[in-house]
This record gives sequence, C-alpha cells and structure tokens, in this order.
Amino acid sequence: MDNDFQGYRGKALEILKQYNSRVWGQVEIESTRGQFRGVVLPRAETHDENHLVLKFETGYNIGVDVRTITFMKEVGYSKANYKIPEKEFPYSKGKPNVKLLGTGGTIASRLDYRTGAVIPAFSPGELYGAVPELADICNITTDKLFAVFSENMGPAQYIELAKAIGREIENGIDGIIIGHGTDTLSHTAAALTFMVQNSPVPIVLVGSQRSSDRPSSDAALNLMHASYTAGHSDIAEVMVCMFGPTSDEYGFLHRGTRVRKMHSSYRSTFRTIGDTPLATVSMKDGVKPIKTDYNKRRSDRKVTILPYFEEKVAIVYYYPNMMPDMIDSLVDNGYKGIIIAGTGLGHVNKPLYPAIERATAKGVHIFMCVQTLWGFAHMFVYDTGRDLMAKGIIPGENMLPETAYIKLGWVLGQTNDPEEVKRMMLTPINDEITLREPYNGYLIYQGGVPEVEAFIKDHHK
Repeated sequence: MDNDFQGYRGKALEILKQYNSRVWGQVEIESTRGQFRGVVLPRAETHDENHLVLKFETGYNIGVDVRTITFMKEVGYSKANYKIPEKEFPYSKGKPNVKLLGTGGTIASRLDYRTGAVIPAFSPGELYGAVPELADICNITTDKLFAVFSENMGPAQYIELAKAIGREIENGIDGIIIGHGTDTLSHTAAALTFMVQNSPVPIVLVGSQRSSDRPSSDAALNLMHASYTAGHSDIAEVMVCMFGPTSDEYGFLHRGTRVRKMHSSYRSTFRTIGDTPLATVSMKDGVKPIKTDYNKRRSDRKVTILPYFEEKVAIVYYYPNMMPDMIDSLVDNGYKGIIIAGTGLGHVNKPLYPAIERATAKGVHIFMCVQTLWGFAHMFVYDTGRDLMAKGIIPGENMLPETAYIKLGWVLGQTNDPEEVKRMMLTPINDEITLREPYNGYLIYQGGVPEVEAFIKDHHK
C-alpha cells in the first residue's frame, strides 16, 4: 500500500487517502487556486508535507498546496517506467570515433521522483536509447572517470581528466566529449586548456541546464552538438558547447579560458566574456567558425599534457570595508597565491595595504583582476593602483578572475620562483589574455530600450 503514496506524508498523504488517489494516478483537482489535471508524481522524501506534485500533459511539473484542495478525483492510472531505454549502439566504420568521459554531469538523464535525484544515462546503449540521433553523427564509447556534482570537481579531477585525455589521443580517438555539471564547467574548461596543450583533436565540455524529463530540456541537443563538434569540427581546442540563443536554433562553442556561466537557469547561460565565441554549431549547418584564429585538427597523436596544480591558491572578491584579516588568514594558513577581484580598474581599500605587504613579503603571489569581468586591470591610472603595484600586486590584464585562479594554481604547481610565476601568468596560453577586446566583445542587451525591443521583436518570434 505504501507504494501508492511514495514519499508523501502528513497532510498530503491524508488528502490522497481521503480522495482515493494514488501516485501515478491521473487526477482532476478543484482548489481555491483553480482547476488542475495531471499525474500525481512521487514526492522527494525530504520535502514538505503540504504539496502534491503533478505532471501536466505538457510535461511540466507543478506543486499544488493541499490546503487549497476542495475536491480531487482519480480518473486514470498508469505507472510510469522511468528506466532509460538501452539499445545497442550501431557502430559504423565510416563515422568518426568519439570518447565520452563522464564526470557526473547530467547531459542525458532521468529524474528519480522518489528522492529528487537525477540519474544519468551513460553507457553507449543508454545514450543511444535516450538520444538515437547520436548514431547518425559518430561512434561513441564511454568511460566514467568519476561521479561527482560539479561543485565537487577540483584539482584531483582536473589532473585525472588531463591524463585520460592524453591516453585517448595517444590511442587514436577522433574527438573527446566531457560530460560535466554546468556550475563549475568553465573552471574545468580553463584547467584543461592549461593542462592539455596543442591537442590534435577537439575536446568538448558539455552539460545541460534542465534534466531530460522536462520538455524544455537542452540535454539532447547539447549532446548532439557536442558529438558533431568532437567528431567533425576542424577546431582542435578545449571548448564549452552549450545553447546559443534561448531557442534551439544553434549552439555556441566557447574557448575554455573566456567562458562563464551567467544565469542560474537559462539554457543560454554560457557566454564568452570580452571576446566572441569560437563558432556556432547546429545539426543543419554544422560548425561555422566566428573566429579564424584557432588550433586546427591534425592527424598526428602529439599532445602536451601538463597535469600540475597547487591547491593552496585562493580567489578573493573585494568588497567595501574588507578587513585585513581576510588576507592575513590566507597567509597564516599557508596559501601561496591569491587572485583579487578588485573594483574598477583593479582597486582595494587602504586598510588592506599592510596585509598585502605582509603577504608579498612572505612570498605570496598576488594578482589583480577586475570584478567587472569585461575590461582590463589598469592599475597605473590611479594612485590606488600604483600603490598596490608597489606593494607587489601584479595586474592580471583581462583574465577572468576564475580563469586567473585556475591558471595561478596550475603555474604554482610547476614553480614558485617569482619572476617565472609572473612570466607564466602573463604569457597567454589560449586567449586568457588578449591584446584588446573586439568592438562587439561587450554587448549587454537591456530590456525596455527601444532599439533592443525592436531587435527582439524582429528576431525572436
């Protein structure tokens, strides 16, 4: 009997029993908030006792407050099978061979409604069952390196990924996909850009903002775009492949050092900052480069793997009235490098000056980036910047703060010599520092502005 009420308790369980309704039953509900019709879904066991979860015919889920329900009737019942279908992947000699390395991202997945957990599809058979179009693009094999949420990705995983990529390239793979959670996807992309240099094949990081059970999921299309890029693209770099516009017209390929997640839930969350994306990708038009200067695919198996990282590196986001003990505590705990995301052109307040002097005197390497994200650290313009440089802070040019943090960890994993650290940090590997920002590298549309509204009306129906 408990299977009829999976996860429900308290008031919600009482209302189901009162109206003889079950989990997986199709119900009609009358409430003080309106009328609803949908399938009662299992409830995550840790959630509250005041809501029923319904799935509409459209595929969307809502929560109905049981305290508003005046009548409910079960009008049908069909228990859903949320097991991911598995079919043998149809390999073809004429298609490129692509390896998917798994880190725990949910690029093709289902939702376990009992616990609220997302269960990923990962084997070639599961991927083919979930996204059969993949078989028309390439031959896919998979290797699950680890299964962690993206917030738990770190230096140990970066290093293992870099080494695995080196092995796959040596073994002759035509392209590599890395399935990854979106929250820290850009950090891993930056790390792999520094750790895997001069790759002869595309290395594509991909994720999804919305799980596969949702009609608006970006999972399948992102995976198709990433597979096409890995198998067929001429761009042999570390890239992030995600939605371009909010629609499904095409995806963007972003360079791993200049990309950032910019919205918590939009599918088009990833943006290239201070530059343009590398390319667009679609199943209709393939990969269409936007930039012309990129590392091109080669037939050799040569790649440089530099899997180093010093974990005692921190990033500090400056805010007004920051106290010097913020810097002192890092130094006291043995940190070897600090990235400061400063205001304006790269500034912090004067009370931090003594702490900064103490830090640099002890050999801590401090670099300044700008929290504006767009633009350069120009610390020679105002007295504040000049004072900070005199105390040992080095401007980080237009590196994104997160990219600078990753690069400093990578650099300090190889050397602690001040001059060599400075040289390596300020020598671009792949556009983490650029000579200038292009005129169209800074575009932020603001709703309500007449010309922007006209553009939206003309281009987004």
